[in-house]
Amino acid sequence: QVQLVESGGGSVQAGGSLRLSCAASRYRNYCMGWFRQAPGKEREGVATIGIYGDKNYAESVKGRFTISQDNARNTLYLQMNSLEPEDTAMYYCAAAPTVSCSLLRFAYTYWGQGTQVTVSS
Repeated sequence: QVQLVESGGGSVQAGGSLRLSCAASRYRNYCMGWFRQAPGKEREGVATIGIYGDKNYAESVKGRFTISQDNARNTLYLQMNSLEPEDTAMYYCAAAPTVSCSLLRFAYTYWGQGTQVTVSS
């Protein structure tokens, strides 16, 4: 069982930055990912980081978002720069007990409660 708690969401203007954090009760040997869900839309993968540190990003956030982790603190981060109104969504942290990571939500077993990000134009 893995407990995940997100924090760091908020409201910013377009072009601004936010850093999301995800505190995990267990961390090692899990693929970790960030997902988001906007009202009326399906939950989509944003970024993942594998057990060997390999990273993967959705095309829509490449060059703007950076996923990272602090193994000593069991914490996952998502640095979001150059935010756009289209980034407005609830952001979720997720964990999967797999070696290779996927941006597909069905691959993930554990989920946090989410943190809201709102970007105004």
